[in-house]
Amino acid sequence: TEFTSKAILKWANVNKVEWHYIDPGKPQQNGFIESFNGSLRDECLNEEIFDSLADARRTLALWRYDYNHVRPHSSLGNQTPAEARRALEQSETDHYQTQGLSL
Repeated sequence: TEFTSKAILKWANVNKVEWHYIDPGKPQQNGFIESFNGSLRDECLNEEIFDSLADARRTLALWRYDYNHVRPHSSLGNQTPAEARRALEQSETDHYQTQGLSL
């Protein structure tokens, strides 16, 4: 992990990405990822034993598809993330189309 951390920090610096650390014991500072990590751990990682890297990739791909396209999320008004994204993109398109141009 030490070498991975150094590589990520170097990449962030080269690409001018600001790096912010979460204070120890303060997971609420990054609630979205903490919620996702908890779901991933509870619903997938704690339930599976992987036989190989290929097995892990297949299982995680299936879980990710279910998470994003099948099961609704209460934080998104009981929509799947895919449905919420489509609705957001459609509302942005509708907004620009209804503005019109006057000459």
